[in-house]
Amino acid sequence: MVEFSHLDKEGKVQMVDVTDKISNNRMAKAEGRITMLPDTISAIQLNNIPKGNVLTTAKIAGIQAAKKTSELIPMCHQLNLSHINLDFKIEFNAILIYSLVKVKDGTGVEMEALSAVSIAALTIYDMCKAVDKTMEIGEIKLVEKIGGKSNHLTDYRPSVGIITISDSISKSESEDISGLILTDGFKDVGCIVDHQCILPDGSKKLLSTIKDWSSEGIELIITTGGTGLGPRDLTIETLEGHFKSNLPGIEQALHAYGRSKIKTSILSRLKAGLIGKTIIICIPGSPGAAKDTLNVLIPTIFHSFHMMKGEKH
Repeated sequence: MVEFSHLDKEGKVQMVDVTDKISNNRMAKAEGRITMLPDTISAIQLNNIPKGNVLTTAKIAGIQAAKKTSELIPMCHQLNLSHINLDFKIEFNAILIYSLVKVKDGTGVEMEALSAVSIAALTIYDMCKAVDKTMEIGEIKLVEKIGGKSNHLTDYRPSVGIITISDSISKSESEDISGLILTDGFKDVGCIVDHQCILPDGSKKLLSTIKDWSSEGIELIITTGGTGLGPRDLTIETLEGHFKSNLPGIEQALHAYGRSKIKTSILSRLKAGLIGKTIIICIPGSPGAAKDTLNVLIPTIFHSFHMMKGEKH
């Protein structure tokens, strides 16, 4: 069953929390059509409509509408839009309306693009209704969306293994919350996660477990824990000399995301690279770090497996 993000568990409306989403460049395009009499088209082209220049007014109205979308649609987020544009194409008995909206933020601008087209069409209708009673507005739709998770869609899902490294968890003195978050997160997007284990800090079994899982075809392994500054935080030291190549971009992305939320994350150590044909990513053991990892990695990390096979990305 499809779950609606604008409904809570009790079925009540809610505004989606995008606090933890990564801000990046996002763009949306929309289009629509308003049909009218050919004589009305001619009057618009000749600027003979009594209310004034129709298309210039419609363009301004569309820009205003995009900026005011969050005030018109209750659950839309208020965004600092970086660019809005509208274009028109005149046909024999219709005007096509095209909008383009851009932002650098944590959520998309589809509604802003659709609002721009809708209000531009209504403005044309309002300015021409005195001379044309046949006008119809329709075919308003989203044409393109770039940015966010939809910009990295791929059908491929790797097999994933999760290794929790903690003295207290291995002794059953505390609960493995981070491992559960990671396991559920990857399962939720369609990954197979049937390799999971818990090891004490500094365990000599860490490297052998990774190599065994890699030989069994596990493509992505996340280790959680043992990356701090304590004397028992030995995950990085245990694995560092065994990476055949490093993935500093992943490390930098995780660090940058963590720093944007919690200043003490600068004290955490991260490691990402390849052991055999498996991507290994070592993260701190906190639940927050596990959630951050899911936000940063999914779905972008899935493209790495196309790259490793020599495919385009």
